[in-house]
Amino acid sequence: MTGWDDLGRVVVPKEIRRTLRIREGDPLEIFTDRQGEIILKKYSPIGELSQFAGQYAESLAQTTGNLVCITDRDHVVAVAGNGKKEFDGKPLSKQMEDIIESREDFVANKEDSSFVKITLDDTGELSSQAVATIICQGDAIGAVVISNKKEDYPMGDTEHQLAVTAAGFLGRQMEQ
Repeated sequence: MTGWDDLGRVVVPKEIRRTLRIREGDPLEIFTDRQGEIILKKYSPIGELSQFAGQYAESLAQTTGNLVCITDRDHVVAVAGNGKKEFDGKPLSKQMEDIIESREDFVANKEDSSFVKITLDDTGELSSQAVATIICQGDAIGAVVISNKKEDYPMGDTEHQLAVTAAGFLGRQMEQ
């Protein structure tokens, strides 16, 4: 049961925080409905830009011919390219969450130890990826992942720079 502490703060039970993947310090949105019920919703800053992020992902996917995923800290919020249905709205893998948390940018092929699954139910069909963390006002808020299934076409410096550029642009858009 959710309750109030002696300082007037809302206490959300550990099981609910774990299920919703709410960490200490994560912002929440508070709403009320017509029946007077209070609704707590996890806030996703990049989610505010999801339509814009979707358009950016679509443009990048068309230009490169690759799959492009844009994430917040927990889910894929925008995706474009071949394989879109497999990733759209899915929760991130623990590895991907850790990459965002540690603000990593890298390129990896399937055989590399740095290669990660993007989502919890990622089937492992991708063979190459370029990852860049989205930073907004000093906080890591998500990532841009450019990837493909073509084993004979590994990601390189160009895809890495495209991911870094996209992440930088989205981070600056959030600051406005």
